[in-house]
Amino acid sequence: MGLKNTLHNLKEKYKGTKMAPAFNAIHTFLYLPNETTHNGTHIKAADDLKRTMNTVIMALVPCLIFGMFNAGYQHHLATGTIEAAEGFFSYSFWSIDNLVVGLWKVLPLIIVSYGVGLVIEFIFAVIKGHEVEEGYLVTGMLVPLIVPIDIPLWMLAVAVAFGVVIGKEVFGGTGMNILNPALTIRAFLFFAYPTWMSGDKVWVHGAVETAGSPDAISGETILGTLAQNQEVSHSIADMFFGFIPGSVGETSTLIILLGALFLIFTKIGSWRIMLSSVLGAIVMGLIFNLTVDSGWITESSKFYGLMSTVWWHHLIIGGFAFGVVFMATDPVTASQTNKGKWIYGFLIGFISILIRVFNPAYPEGVMLAILLMNVFAPTIDHYVVQGNVKKRMKRLKAKTA
Repeated sequence: MGLKNTLHNLKEKYKGTKMAPAFNAIHTFLYLPNETTHNGTHIKAADDLKRTMNTVIMALVPCLIFGMFNAGYQHHLATGTIEAAEGFFSYSFWSIDNLVVGLWKVLPLIIVSYGVGLVIEFIFAVIKGHEVEEGYLVTGMLVPLIVPIDIPLWMLAVAVAFGVVIGKEVFGGTGMNILNPALTIRAFLFFAYPTWMSGDKVWVHGAVETAGSPDAISGETILGTLAQNQEVSHSIADMFFGFIPGSVGETSTLIILLGALFLIFTKIGSWRIMLSSVLGAIVMGLIFNLTVDSGWITESSKFYGLMSTVWWHHLIIGGFAFGVVFMATDPVTASQTNKGKWIYGFLIGFISILIRVFNPAYPEGVMLAILLMNVFAPTIDHYVVQGNVKKRMKRLKAKTA
């Protein structure tokens, strides 16, 4: 008897019991369900929640692989065991030694993220008697990509538990949450354990362990350097390709752009939100640049470093690109109307750069901007719909007059 038939028999055996959702989840995760529709008219489509989530995961896999190599590369570069990479296809970057370090540090993050999150999902499914939803498949992959490489695993476990329970399950589960669960987890980590989510020691493996010793290494991010009004040593190519310290999967704008094209092509991610977010960031960046050029802000100001950053540089540093492509476009927490998506995305980009500049203690604003707009997305859609209703009522009155 094959595994599929065994799982099907177990599912039938426990049908109607509290454990049924658990066996259903395992069975449908590995195989297509055995049930077929016998009567009535139904809409048939190739896409379902599992396929949608798997599509997003496929877009994230290149970010994960690159992040593993970059974790090892930044570690070896900081310790002086390799030379700086010259170009995207440099051997010093794609060395197997870099991958080994990346696997050693990133795989535990993935295991903890999925392990804790899925266990909680199963528990709530059994308690509430509903099916296990596939929504956490993407969240479980996003979380390891948006945290520092050396984040303690117990902190990550606590944050995942908080994010799944408070960020999603209390609202009713997948499709009911108003906040992006992955960003809720990151926000919890930032406010609960700020020293592990900022500074110059958490972004490069080994920096925390060697702090205060003769072999100490530093891994300051570009945003952290600019926030301190210091010159950046990385080139534009390094920023774009991702050869810089940062969260595991957020550094390579090139890889993220490829993921964005894939999501747009598969119609999973909204190009309106992505484009409007970029436009919002450009507008805010230009405003700050004009403010500096006008002489209102001098080099002595603590805001000068990020204010004077060339507007388009904001698009390729920090977690802006990753947040816009993979989290701002979350179909559950984003605006649903087309006009609402333009407004929603523009405000995310605009507020991201605003927070980035005026909060030097945490020079990354995309997380807070997306969470803020998650809250306002229903309001935006409400006024967009009401505006359309009023326009139609006016046309109707004009026709009947």
